[in-house]
Amino acid sequence: MKDTLKPGIKYEHRFVLPRSKTVPALYPEAAEFQVMPEVFATGFLVGFLEWACIRAINPHLDWPAELTLGTHIDVSHEAATPAGLEVIASVELIAVEGRKLTFTVSAHDGVDLISQGRHERHIVDRQRFDAKTSAKAKLPAADVGDA
Repeated sequence: MKDTLKPGIKYEHRFVLPRSKTVPALYPEAAEFQVMPEVFATGFLVGFLEWACIRAINPHLDWPAELTLGTHIDVSHEAATPAGLEVIASVELIAVEGRKLTFTVSAHDGVDLISQGRHERHIVDRQRFDAKTSAKAKLPAADVGDA
């Protein structure tokens, strides 16, 4: 973490929404999703908001040796956005508590406010994280649970 990682960091991220980020593309294996409208999928919206938060703070980390992982998200999805529109995420880092980072987030599609809420991320050491997940992957399936 650099000394510059402090509340008040703001970032705006823009992205033209492709069809590959609409509901039918979220889980191609799910027949239920295949009949849904081609609008921005909530799952992809969450990822878009996370992307903006990552971009906001990476200059303030020893990236990529240090990175952040999303640990909590509480956002609305207020309006449908068809493919082809530009979506804009606006994020602000509002709290730094040790390795826990809290953001306010919102997104707009040029017509409507499509999302607003909060997101938390935690700073992790990439090597330590990779070692832990590698060890977990080697556990017998019965020890990992039903997840």
